[in-house]
Amino acid sequence: MKSLTDLTFDNRFARLGDAFSTEVLPEPIAEPRLVVASPAAMALLDLDPEVAEQPVFAELFAGHKLWSEAEPRAMVYSGHQFGVYNPRLGDGRGLLLGEVVNAAGEHWDLHLKGAGPTPYSRMGDGRAVLRSSIREFLASEAQHALGIPTTRALCVTGSSTPVYREKRETAAMLLRLARSHVRFGHFEYFYYTRQLDQLKQLGEHVLNEHFRHCLEQEAPYAAFYREVVERTAELIARWQAYGFCHGVMNTDNMSILGVTFDYGPYAFLDDFDANFICNHSDDTGRYSFSNQVPIAHWNLAALAQALTPMVEIDSLRASLDLFLPLYQTHYLDLMRRRLGFVSADDGDASLVERLLQLMQSSPVDYSRFFRELGDSAPEQALGRLRDDFVDLAGFDAWAADYRTRLEREGGSQDERRARMHAVNPRYVLRNYLAQQAIEAAEQGDYGVVRELHRVLSRPFDEQPGMERYAERPPEWGKHLEISCSS
Repeated sequence: MKSLTDLTFDNRFARLGDAFSTEVLPEPIAEPRLVVASPAAMALLDLDPEVAEQPVFAELFAGHKLWSEAEPRAMVYSGHQFGVYNPRLGDGRGLLLGEVVNAAGEHWDLHLKGAGPTPYSRMGDGRAVLRSSIREFLASEAQHALGIPTTRALCVTGSSTPVYREKRETAAMLLRLARSHVRFGHFEYFYYTRQLDQLKQLGEHVLNEHFRHCLEQEAPYAAFYREVVERTAELIARWQAYGFCHGVMNTDNMSILGVTFDYGPYAFLDDFDANFICNHSDDTGRYSFSNQVPIAHWNLAALAQALTPMVEIDSLRASLDLFLPLYQTHYLDLMRRRLGFVSADDGDASLVERLLQLMQSSPVDYSRFFRELGDSAPEQALGRLRDDFVDLAGFDAWAADYRTRLEREGGSQDERRARMHAVNPRYVLRNYLAQQAIEAAEQGDYGVVRELHRVLSRPFDEQPGMERYAERPPEWGKHLEISCSS
């Protein structure tokens, strides 16, 4: 394990030059204190978890100190926001400190969010508040534990620096890790500004550093786009299967690596609602839960447009046409496993669709349903779950078909329980749990967020004494309004 002073930097994106990013130093926040750190994320940098308790840890990730090899830069990009093109966005409150190479030879971006104003802050203060930093930290690490591709969160550092949003709050910084911070919007920026040399330079960087295997193909950029489509289809399938709502699927929030990127007003479903909108600023429901699939397709089409100088249009269309069938294949496979099936059956898609339709008209807790379905023998589990449904006749018909389907699977109840509990979490990050952790942290108590993080790091395991984190949310907890405010 390494100490903080042993990190090795290799700042590949910074070497692209000033057309791609601007040199900016982080602006320190006052009286830094560690709120929470992720040992699992620290391990990606070969860091000993104990270094998080050293004063220099908070000082580094609060902007007070900097590695000599780091090259902090604010990236420039554009993107479609709620379907409208914004020609110049960029890192308005974040800095790419540099790229660290671990012992395995992996490069990890160190991206500090809330580091102060940059040329892309658009009249903002460049700060992040404690609540949004905690929310992104928890979501990043919780999604990783669920097996959903995501950026990682190393730590949150709090402070006494005042920040003014709807009310007076305190500033915080989040250290985010990713293999790359290149977004769909990076390609859009150089395409729409007709900086075609820089567009090609960006493409070469992405191919060389992140999609090197595509260079072996006859048409490397076409192979790259096809893989982005494939990765995005799998990502969205995992979101939908586990009930995750992103909330702001702008093209500048879409990663070329197919990972969950830029957590804002996100939510995991409590009661199932296909039309759920987690962002109270989304008046039209553009980014509702059910719209995430078509919006991902729309965003991929926007990326395809930006790649037309390098890829034949027919090739782009052919790859884009793969998105929906790939998504459907991944999604159905995930839902089969959530229902306890090992093999595939022609009627599985209908069985899943019928279940969700029944859930839609009933107050059924989405995550708890699948977990409890595997707790005991089918007859007993279905008998307990039946009371949550309004259409009892419809549920009885579905339950009969489900039992018949399970009989074709064979195997013992112990085997079924083990495989279902391996994919159906006991603990999920609910909005009210995050809110409770935030409120405690705002009063200086970081124990709640740290305990919640530990629980969510093992979402499939029974954890004695932590049962309260698996309870149904209170009614007030189902109706929290989350905004984009940082």
